[in-house]
Amino acid sequence: MPSLVHQIGELFLQAVPVVLIVLVFYVILRALFFKPILAVMAERDVRTLGAQKSAEAAQAAAAEKISQYQEALRRAKAKVYAEQEAERKKLLDQRAATLKEARAKASADVSTAKDRVSTELESAKKEIQVTASQLAVEIARRALQLSPSGPSREVR
Repeated sequence: MPSLVHQIGELFLQAVPVVLIVLVFYVILRALFFKPILAVMAERDVRTLGAQKSAEAAQAAAAEKISQYQEALRRAKAKVYAEQEAERKKLLDQRAATLKEARAKASADVSTAKDRVSTELESAKKEIQVTASQLAVEIARRALQLSPSGPSREVR
């Protein structure tokens, strides 16, 4: 057994330089390679998180701007619609007033025409009565003159 322990001891003694080289190599790699890489990765993580946060803030600001823009657009549309409605109402009122004036004028013209026709009718009736009596006298006179056995012989 002492030889076994002795062999194991020799193995450990031969492994010590390899272990020391591995430890030195680890320290050198850690100082020259892993530490800078870890620092770069940490910085990248910080920058990535910062960029994500700033992107989220920019998106939130953009969403706010969009909602403000949409609200302003909605107000502007409402204002335009209100102005259009006011103009339409104004035009309808003007049209109604023009129609009312035209109807009143037409009604006055019709009334004047009715009065004129009525006056003309009355004068025509009077003229017909005068002319009718004159025509009756003329017809009677001619009828009496043409009749062979009429009073015109008795008068002679």
